[in-house]
Amino acid sequence: MARARLRIALRAASVWRNRTVAVSDSAVNNREVLPRQEPTENQLGRDIGAYVPTAFLGGPVPFDPAHQRIWELALPHLNVRDNDVHTIYAYGIGRALTQLHPEADPEVVLPAIILHDTGWSCVPEDEILEAIAPDGGRPDLVLLHEKEGARIAAKVLADVGYDAEKIEEILAIIDGHDSRKTAMSLNDALMKDADKLWRLTPHGVDTVMDWFGLTREQAHLLIDSRLHPFLFTDAARTMAAMLAAITWVDTTPERVDLG
Repeated sequence: MARARLRIALRAASVWRNRTVAVSDSAVNNREVLPRQEPTENQLGRDIGAYVPTAFLGGPVPFDPAHQRIWELALPHLNVRDNDVHTIYAYGIGRALTQLHPEADPEVVLPAIILHDTGWSCVPEDEILEAIAPDGGRPDLVLLHEKEGARIAAKVLADVGYDAEKIEEILAIIDGHDSRKTAMSLNDALMKDADKLWRLTPHGVDTVMDWFGLTREQAHLLIDSRLHPFLFTDAARTMAAMLAAITWVDTTPERVDLG
């Protein structure tokens, strides 16, 4: 009953402009991934809701309704390695990056982000972390997840009737998004940058900590070494500096002492 109530709450919190974003079982099972959606108190003591704007001016943007069906079809393939929550963070970052680069095509970048890690569902779950382990890794499994991700993406995009030319570019981006160290285009660069920047979000840091049994400081050091030198765009580098400044605070004695 408690889990059912939690699922209802998570779905209710995901309604944005009358669109509902599906929530996977892993999000329900891993409660700490969702920041609280309601206040615990009102310290001012009166309702100021009438003074809150009803639309964003330049900040967060909603999950694009055009991508809703793609997300729903991708979700069953994102139930390993916290890929469902990772994907939503990367999507939000990708939306911001495409807004900063109006010459990019969000109808390529954003579906590629939604679908890029679906292929991990085809890798044995007990081998996934071995594939990306800092002490060696399994390049063969990384390649496998890219190939399988492109295969899954092709089916999903065909099922929703997506534009054929855009499908071709999306599949090319997915097939090599980790193993290919260069960017084929701006669209490819933004997808790669959004994918990497997730690591600096609070969810990303927590996830890396638990993947490898690291302290928060160790996770920051590992993420730093594998992120900043490999970003492609100035916009992403600026975002990384900002996110790193925030995540660094969580390890300072001053912040830790405050609890």
